[in-house]
Amino acid sequence: MDLNNLLFEIKDSIAIISINRPQKLNALNEATIKELGLAIGEVQNNPEIKAAILTGVGEKAFVAGADISELSKLGMVEATEASRLGQRIFAQFEMCSKPVVALVNGFALGGGCELAMCCHFRIASEAARFGQPEVNLGLVPGYGGTQRLPRLVGRGIALELLLTGDMISADRAYQLGLVNKVVPANTLLDEGKKMLTKIISKGPLAVKFCIEAVHHGLNSSLETGLEIEANYFGMAFGTEDKKEGTTAFLEKRKAQFQGK
Repeated sequence: MDLNNLLFEIKDSIAIISINRPQKLNALNEATIKELGLAIGEVQNNPEIKAAILTGVGEKAFVAGADISELSKLGMVEATEASRLGQRIFAQFEMCSKPVVALVNGFALGGGCELAMCCHFRIASEAARFGQPEVNLGLVPGYGGTQRLPRLVGRGIALELLLTGDMISADRAYQLGLVNKVVPANTLLDEGKKMLTKIISKGPLAVKFCIEAVHHGLNSSLETGLEIEANYFGMAFGTEDKKEGTTAFLEKRKAQFQGK
């Protein structure tokens, strides 16, 4: 991959994607968004990668928002196209069949909050701040904020955050269910690795099926969602991992999953 605005490394089967524009508080321009698409594509398609971490370089920001100097030059047609590009690439994180955790190390505002919400879960440092401040600029979120935020925190709270443009603390984000855990900044990376290491020790196909069942069922009726679950449940019974997992349980030993 040819990356200028991201750092990408693989350690212990975990890809670490770091947005590397600290001088701009890791603001998202078009080039960075496209590179995020390349990075999550590599996570999805590289069999050596079992999970991924997404974070920002520096102590101040995960992603402080979109690059306003770039957005300010867009007209209606270009802005719509930019929104659709961001939505499409952000959705790749949400739909990735391997677990992705956002480690929010500072400001996660606007596009940064939207990007964090696309990850399967979020761990925040105590210094993290979240918000959708687009209304302060006479704008609305364009990368999924009006849709994912109410699904995570509920309609009323989402509208409050969207319409006031207020920032909230990491603790408040935790109380609202926007983040899974709040930890000291110096333990953030270790906490992310610890969570993912635990997950990738499980049956990889089972992990994949859980992610897909939640994704496809979340916006369906309960009846449809249960049918989706039943199908994945049945699929799991056709895997070698199921045989290994149940046999290991009965034999009181640790399962050795192969992802088959």
